[in-house]
Amino acid sequence: MTQRYRAALAAASLCWAAMPAHAEKVTDFTLANGLQVVVIEDHRAPVVTQMVWYKVGAADEAPGHSGIAHFLEHLMFKGTDDVPSGQFSAIVEAQGGSDNAFTSWDYTTYFQRVAADRLDMMMTLEADRMRDLRLTEEDVTTERQVILEERNQRTDSDPAALFGEQLRAAQFLNHPYGLPIIGWRHEIEQLDRQEALDFYRTYYAPNNAILVVAGDVDPAQVRTLAEKHYGPLEPTATIPPRERPQEPPQRAERRLAMADPQIAQPYVSRSYLAPARKSGDQKQAAALAVLAELLGGSGTTSVLAKALAFDNPKAVYVSADYDGEAMDDGLFSLAIAPVPGVSLDEAEAAMDGVIDQFLKDGVDPAALERIKAQVRAAQIYGNDDVEGLAQRYGEALAVGLTIDDVKAWPDVLQSVTADDVMAAARQVLNRDNAVTGHLGQVQETTP
Repeated sequence: MTQRYRAALAAASLCWAAMPAHAEKVTDFTLANGLQVVVIEDHRAPVVTQMVWYKVGAADEAPGHSGIAHFLEHLMFKGTDDVPSGQFSAIVEAQGGSDNAFTSWDYTTYFQRVAADRLDMMMTLEADRMRDLRLTEEDVTTERQVILEERNQRTDSDPAALFGEQLRAAQFLNHPYGLPIIGWRHEIEQLDRQEALDFYRTYYAPNNAILVVAGDVDPAQVRTLAEKHYGPLEPTATIPPRERPQEPPQRAERRLAMADPQIAQPYVSRSYLAPARKSGDQKQAAALAVLAELLGGSGTTSVLAKALAFDNPKAVYVSADYDGEAMDDGLFSLAIAPVPGVSLDEAEAAMDGVIDQFLKDGVDPAALERIKAQVRAAQIYGNDDVEGLAQRYGEALAVGLTIDDVKAWPDVLQSVTADDVMAAARQVLNRDNAVTGHLGQVQETTP
């Protein structure tokens, strides 16, 4: 899984981000070899989730080698000296568990969910492939074809996916966030065994990873098992610093238009560069998260929905989203799909009119209080989702945030004021800093 998994994480936006475990149930420590370990206790069911987050993703790839991080994710299931090729998932399944992995721009993650008494076995398997991956030429050739077919099915045959890929490339002219996680086809075709092994040996090390264990476990037990399985692994002293090329100042709005006969519902998409969450100073990110909820978080009560789906129906769908879980700048996004008879130009103008009015009128105090109440409710319900908590902590740590940042996030959200929201809106909602795209239908012509 790549872009779609990442989209699912982002789609949870504000509410899902506010799901911390109780502070006394989260323990963290670091092994002598640099592996950071986070333990989230939840003793209501005898199950456990183990997640290993490597601090490397598509944005860390060398120029001309897009897709290598995702390619290696696939190859990690091939085998080691102790586990035959392709048997990793079969072993997990035989124990009644499930496993998978996903790649993003900033991290690559592997996880298993099993009965709590199988944690020792899962650590054995995961620690083994952290340092002992074995690849044959056949493994690489076969999996490269699998990835090319994945690109065929999920991107090249889907005009909306191709459109999104072009929009992102236009947004990030210099930063590698503009690369598709799966990679450009012509570069995927050139990926080889040695390149995969070099990437693996450079980045896959205990001192470049975070181990998150969540569920029916005791921190002392996890420490003992982690020392046993991960502790003997040698760290890598030469892990490259995460210094990416940054974006130059954007001087004007960038616009794209694309049409395809497969498009059933045309829409307008716009993204703005936006500050990511910053460790120790999350107030602006919290304001942007609240802004996204106010503008388009609800299909019935948000500012865009009320104005464009009900008061003056011009849209069948509107949305706003803030993705601030990133090492570098994130994105604030808007979208509108018009009702039949309304053109994309008209829909965009209507959306802009609502945004302009919002910037003049400011935040409705009742709407702000409603969203804060939803956040509080999400915190309560979030205690039932231990796997979601593991993802939230792992993702945050992988992009440079801390345990304290994750714990503080719900309170930071509650502290957001109307003035904070409007200051963030005026800074980010600048058309000179945006990319706007129209995805439409190809019109039939009469011969």
